[in-house]
Amino acid sequence: MAVKTLRIALEPGEEGGGGGYSAGRELRGQVLLVLVGGLRVRAVRLQARGAARLFCGGSQSPAEQTEYLNLQHTLREAPAGESFLTLPAGKHEFPFCLQLPQGPLVTSFTGKYGHIRYCLIAVVEQPSAPPFSVRREFKVVSHIDVNSPALLTPVLRSQEKMIGCCFFTSGPISLSAKIERKGYCNGEVIPIYAEIENCSSRLIVPKAAIFQTQTFLCHGKTRTCRQMLANVRGNHIASGSADTWNGKTLKIPPVIPSILDCSIIKVEYSLAVYIHIPGANKLMIELPLVIGTIPYNGFASRNCSVASQFSLDMSWLALALPEHPEAPPNYADVVSEEEFSRHVPPYPQPHDSVEGLHYPMFAVIQEFRFQPPPLYSEVDPHPSPTGERRTVSLIV
Repeated sequence: MAVKTLRIALEPGEEGGGGGYSAGRELRGQVLLVLVGGLRVRAVRLQARGAARLFCGGSQSPAEQTEYLNLQHTLREAPAGESFLTLPAGKHEFPFCLQLPQGPLVTSFTGKYGHIRYCLIAVVEQPSAPPFSVRREFKVVSHIDVNSPALLTPVLRSQEKMIGCCFFTSGPISLSAKIERKGYCNGEVIPIYAEIENCSSRLIVPKAAIFQTQTFLCHGKTRTCRQMLANVRGNHIASGSADTWNGKTLKIPPVIPSILDCSIIKVEYSLAVYIHIPGANKLMIELPLVIGTIPYNGFASRNCSVASQFSLDMSWLALALPEHPEAPPNYADVVSEEEFSRHVPPYPQPHDSVEGLHYPMFAVIQEFRFQPPPLYSEVDPHPSPTGERRTVSLIV
């Protein structure tokens, strides 16, 4: 056999942040072929494929499938008019650069009843023999920005449960819980705010947990897998007492992002705050979570809040400004005659005489100190001869 090695090498660091390739990125690498002897080749091709598949009843073939990627690229082929080309013994490298489509690519995932996988397939086609092929998987991540407005809204739920049976009731247990936003990323800490009131006769224990729910939709039937990922426990609450969680923390473990855009496989998360009640079913509140890939930066919501507050605070200005500016007040209404007389200079006023130029300068200054301003006019009495206009910029 002439083929010794056939493999696909991806350039390191091309996946970028988030642990996988995303829509629109390029896959760069080489197909490496090592031959111990000459080989007749019709073509060397590279395929990129990806799909979501469901397997039901232990069958090896998928019962349901949704395709997301199907690309093909020719790396080397026989010249026009020729049925094959001959590759000599030795090492051959076929570099490639495949750009993933801009359309949505669902995050890679492997579950109990199905998976979402992407792979590269290198094929060496021969003119008179079966082709050689090799596969290599690569991960894809569909980025979710937790700074989007829909994921920055707080989530609040409340519920009450009456404890007892028939006519022997001991009282209600009430629970309300809140988280500051809906979107979080791996490794983040979720502050939990909760109020628990125990009006029953039993000793209760509040708890919180993060759950992952995998949903598989196959031929109209639904299969669900649910598992707890992390949990935290509060203090016991005696009968007739209450407790408050003022930001009790629960850290998100390493998990895949939420998968919400696949038609047959969904991965969802929730934060459950619940009360363990001896001898009764637990009282539970579930707050939806979305695990994203682009972390919370704290600026998007703050800037939006400041901008809305600024526009709200400045709205009065438009109402207060008149449509047409008013003329300034009369000079006599601003400066009284008594005040004006106190500042009139005691020096004699000149009358068309050169002697007027010889009294002190301070007296001249005092004389013009309370002189009335020019009459108000909306028409410029001294227009620019060139008619040039200057643009005034106001920077807020």
